[in-house]
Parts: sequence; C-alpha cells; structure tokens
Amino acid sequence: MAETHTPDAVNIAGSGRNPVGWFEIYVADMQRAKDFYGDVVQATFTESSMSGGDMEMWFFAGDPMAAGASGGLIRHDMRQPGMEGTLVYFSVDDCAAAIARATARGSTVLVDRLSIGEMGFIGIVTDTEGNSIGLHSMV
Repeated sequence: MAETHTPDAVNIAGSGRNPVGWFEIYVADMQRAKDFYGDVVQATFTESSMSGGDMEMWFFAGDPMAAGASGGLIRHDMRQPGMEGTLVYFSVDDCAAAIARATARGSTVLVDRLSIGEMGFIGIVTDTEGNSIGLHSMV
C-alpha cells in the first residue's frame, strides 16, 4: 500500500522544513518588476549586498523564522525571464483581488481564480517580465 502524506507530515530528510528554501525570479527591468510585485503581491524589497557590476538582486522582505520560503528578483545575463521556467506560488489575502491588480498592470491571466477544494484558490498570471507566477489564497 502506498504511503500517503498530509501537509503536516511532509518534511525534508527529517528536518521538519518545507521543501523550498529559496527562489529567484529573473527579470529584465528591475524597477518595473519591483513595482509589479510590490502592487500585486503587496511585497517590499531590500537590495542585496551582492548587487553590483552585471548583477542586480533585491530580496523580498520576509522573516526567516516564518513558514514558507523567501527569495529575490534577479537581473543577470546568466538567465532570462520566461513563462516556461519555475512556477512560484505567492500567498495572497484574496486571489481574485491579486489577479485584478495583476491585470491592471498588463498581466495575462493564464488560469483564472480556480477552487482547489479545501486548500483554497489559485490563479496563474504573467508578470511584467514574461514569467508566469502562481497566486494562492484561502478565499
């Protein structure tokens, strides 16, 4: 019989951690991307000390002791933004409201607000850089 896992039982190698520890979203225009994420997912940013030369990096504000993963926006020639890359889901208060904010900024809705049962709702939109991002809320 296959073993099943509930969200409370999942951990990485017995560590008790969630599987994602960091994410990077590659961008072409940093200010445009910060404006988009600041509005759509209500994020704030701190510039990384690693910025300089050919790379610019801004960290999403977060609490390293809180649940979930943190990450940053990266502008660097080693990777270009694109819709077929990694899909990151942002936790938002209201999925429909976040989708509305995204479309007001020119996003294309790839998956409109969709019920995923007792796990809430999701949506998938494009960002200003051509990446696709997920949005998740309980309402």
